[in-house]
Amino acid sequence: LLAFADTRELQLLHFGLFLGIYLAALLGNGLILTAVACNHRLHTPMYFFLLNLALLDLGFISTTIPKAMANFLWDTRAISYAGCAAQIFLLVFLFSAEFSLLTIMAYDRYIAICQPLHYGTLLGSRACAQMAAAAWGSGFLHALLHTANIFSLPLCHGNAVDQFFCEIPQILKLSCSESYLWEIRITMASAFLLCGCFVFILLSYMQIFRAVLRIPSQQGRHKAFSTCLPHLAVVSLFLSTVLFAHLKPPSLSSPSLDLVVAALYSMVPPAVNPLIYSMRNWDLKDTVQKLMTGCIS
Repeated sequence: LLAFADTRELQLLHFGLFLGIYLAALLGNGLILTAVACNHRLHTPMYFFLLNLALLDLGFISTTIPKAMANFLWDTRAISYAGCAAQIFLLVFLFSAEFSLLTIMAYDRYIAICQPLHYGTLLGSRACAQMAAAAWGSGFLHALLHTANIFSLPLCHGNAVDQFFCEIPQILKLSCSESYLWEIRITMASAFLLCGCFVFILLSYMQIFRAVLRIPSQQGRHKAFSTCLPHLAVVSLFLSTVLFAHLKPPSLSSPSLDLVVAALYSMVPPAVNPLIYSMRNWDLKDTVQKLMTGCIS
């Protein structure tokens, strides 16, 4: 794997930085999981999906950061073949499932604001469980397809991955077979599906904002916006970091910049998402505060 630094002092500095971000992500997402599980007032579709998002964020940041920290600490860059395959499988799985879940969460906000009388019917407990299972299942199948295809290719261009974790573009650089064109086709199909999800989120929010602007009271508009803005911020952060990492112009590409950008999209969203969701959500904030002080029933 590509090293962040060659000097021992910088390696230890990076270890401390990664450890701090990782612990913040564990704490934030762990508090959300515990708060939603322990407070019966939060057993609603919105918080059920938020619980699933916290689980995915924990998995996403745990796929890359612990291995990077171990390499910093032990001054090594090695990763096993099986470990590399596991990283790619988990990253694709969790990324796909998270984007599917964010799409479902946009649908949840659309029904809550644009069709509130049908909310209980369209988003009952069984429907929510089925949608969450579909998000996890589609991510699993997506990851299985990519990983099986990638690691069926002959890799003969060395064993150096130009990143601090294994990802598909870097593994494709090591391939010496024309079969990688099939992987490009799979990636294009995946990108098309992601674009479909993005369009669905965009159309949902166009309808939401149109409905919110028709609410007569300012307090009602403020409450509606408060339930939507955290999700919109999470989607924007998630997409902006990933798209910049993979679609930036070649003229901007350099090993050091690629490292920094990869660190941003693999660490920042999982660490910041709990803060975004708790910032304007008084029920969640109150539950977390009671949880931290040991007062929750």
